[in-house]
Amino acid sequence: MDGSVKPDAAFNVLWLQSGGCGGCSMSLLCADTTDLHGQLRDAGIHLMWHPSLSLESGHELIAMLKDIVAGRLRLDALCIEGSLLRGPHNTGRFHVLAGTGIPFIHWVTRLAARARHVLAVGSCAAWGGVTAGGANPTDACGLQYEDDHIGGLLGVEFRSTSGLPVINIAGCPTHPSWVIDSLMALAAETFGEGDLDTLGRPRFYADQLVHHGCTRNEYYEYKASAEKPSDLGCMMEHMGCKGTQVHADCNTRLWNGDGSCTRGGYACIACTEPGFQEPGHPFHETPKLAGIPIGLPTDMPKAWFVALASLSKSATPRRIKLNAVADHLVVVPVARKTRLK
Repeated sequence: MDGSVKPDAAFNVLWLQSGGCGGCSMSLLCADTTDLHGQLRDAGIHLMWHPSLSLESGHELIAMLKDIVAGRLRLDALCIEGSLLRGPHNTGRFHVLAGTGIPFIHWVTRLAARARHVLAVGSCAAWGGVTAGGANPTDACGLQYEDDHIGGLLGVEFRSTSGLPVINIAGCPTHPSWVIDSLMALAAETFGEGDLDTLGRPRFYADQLVHHGCTRNEYYEYKASAEKPSDLGCMMEHMGCKGTQVHADCNTRLWNGDGSCTRGGYACIACTEPGFQEPGHPFHETPKLAGIPIGLPTDMPKAWFVALASLSKSATPRRIKLNAVADHLVVVPVARKTRLK
């Protein structure tokens, strides 16, 4: 892709797309840099091929893939975007790589066997995602998972030649920095199995919760809840927000350097988690049992939440109570004349 970077001296990355919308590639283009190729090049990363960003196509790509499979060309990282389509009847014929007559899933298994690292870019490649929703007529799955069940296309026992399982950079779409930081860490040989969480996600973002850094946290503390989409209050109680349960750093590593779903007024729908595409209820609604949200904050027993919510609501300041159900600050914090104590 870039003649100034020699594949024999760089960290070779091949990016292929399967069953998906291409949103993770679109997200990659929004990385916090004015020169994506330059950033990769400076990190010693050679993007061998990408379906939207490369000039080579047709016979040139097929020749490259054959060279990798034959061991004539080194592959350091195989990035797969989109779910893997195994249908119909486990033949993979729903997705055949043009010009080869070979199902795409067969290419992936052959390339994965040669790759030093295998990365699932986005929740479709990680768990099956939206493409595997509903009746799943294409028999779509993730590289090493089907929702939260390990297996997928490559199987439970799969390890790349580095000894790592599939690295699941989950998200719908995934944050561009999650992808770039993962590739840079792999290229620098500073990434190991201990850097993955129990679902194979990079811990540098999966050890966080979307709740961390949320601008609505003051409302959450007092259980001052939004009642309609434009309200400023916490969206957990009524608007379907799962930010207290979802593993991602969206509110501390902002998108495009400026925003996140909750900062844009929309609830976190758990897009980094397996099965997010079919929650069993509308995304903008919070399922409840006896008036209590079913999905409670991570590690919080229900009895604690009920007690905390009751106490918090009884102590909610008037300012927070009024602002929570408005689309702007109705009451601003009072400026005290005395020294803060």
